[in-house]
Amino acid sequence: MNGRHAVSGVYCAAATPLRENGDPDLALFADHCGKLLAEGCHGIALLGTTGEANSFSQGERRSILESALSAGIAADRLMPGTGVAAMPETVALTRHALSLGVTKVVMLPPFYYKGVSDEGIYAAYSQILEKIADSRLKVILYHIPQVSGIPLSIPLVKRLAATFPETVVGIKDSAGDFANMQALVAELPGFSVLAGADPLLLPLLKAGGAGCITATSNLVGDSLRLIFDHVSDPAKAAEVEAAQARINAYRTLSNSYVQIPTIKAMVAFKRNEDAWFRTRAPLVPLNESERADLAAKFAALD
Repeated sequence: MNGRHAVSGVYCAAATPLRENGDPDLALFADHCGKLLAEGCHGIALLGTTGEANSFSQGERRSILESALSAGIAADRLMPGTGVAAMPETVALTRHALSLGVTKVVMLPPFYYKGVSDEGIYAAYSQILEKIADSRLKVILYHIPQVSGIPLSIPLVKRLAATFPETVVGIKDSAGDFANMQALVAELPGFSVLAGADPLLLPLLKAGGAGCITATSNLVGDSLRLIFDHVSDPAKAAEVEAAQARINAYRTLSNSYVQIPTIKAMVAFKRNEDAWFRTRAPLVPLNESERADLAAKFAALD
């Protein structure tokens, strides 16, 4: 991995399978994590947007993380989302991860109140980190304003990184604005800028970024890893471009319908396991005609 960054590589924004009663399928999730690593992912960014994290209770989130560790996934390969709307719960979830030896987390800002100032977001992150007060902790900020409604401006990110230089070490940028990612790389040397969209991994790496945390890595982690490993090798340029084209095809297909149910359906096809079709309300699974259409297009890939 890139030694310049505290966090780098291909991290899967892992989906979460559900049992018939709607509970997380912990055994299947742990099995999926193992396969993702075998397919080339450096790590698992579980309990994020693709993982439906904000539809799970604190207890469920703890169990999901514990299931991966119990299955033998190394703590340093896991990067759970711990940011929720209530700061004390963010503190509690982050402390729980640390208690298990998991030191890297992705942290949303408190996201219920909209239109809050940078000063308010800075205060929230500062209070959370001061209460946790653990030198082991490495935080990846989570910028996904189209979902959270809370953008993380570059001045805010720079201020947090300056105040907590050993803790706030990166950002997952899921806004899809490549110019913003380029500016972060340029203004924060060594800061781990991670793409949240698969098509941006290659250009971001070329610009000095650290890697990605993406949904399509549930399906094509091998191609993402090939790009990460060989982006600077002219002899592999054709393979890198072909890998990016394959990734883009999967990403485009995943946007055919509502993305998270579609990603989960594609995982169901890949793993041959129907539990992946299930989602937790308010998300709903694909209907029969959508599933049949997706299955035919999925079979035509590769």
